[in-house]
Amino acid sequence: MARFDLSDDEWAEIVANLPTQGRGPRRKDDRMILNGIFYILRTGAPSRDLPERYGPRTTVYNRYVRWGERGVWRRIFEARATECEDALIFIDSSIVKAHRAAAGAKGGSWRRVLDAHAAVDHRGRPLRFEIAGPDP
Repeated sequence: MARFDLSDDEWAEIVANLPTQGRGPRRKDDRMILNGIFYILRTGAPSRDLPERYGPRTTVYNRYVRWGERGVWRRIFEARATECEDALIFIDSSIVKAHRAAAGAKGGSWRRVLDAHAAVDHRGRPLRFEIAGPDP
């Protein structure tokens, strides 16, 4: 089993929410394809770098997209969320306050911004910032 592969317990919880085999040719192993999907999502690797043990990259991509369109992912997430005690706890980045300069708002000179937020190194000593160009 690779690092990102589903354990037997995780697979047992997910398999009930997957669509059944329809008419047509037998599809590739769902567990192998799911492991491929999770590999791409967790590593951020491009699909062309998907290891061969997860099957064809086009199959992994197509299954991910089609299951999204059919609501399979929503069913899996909802089923997993009902079993989790902390299902309603989340962090929203909109509650994090940023300095006005982070949004590109007009401000003073860089020297004033740097002086106002005196940075320190890992030992607590102030860092010096040198600004190239003539002094104002």
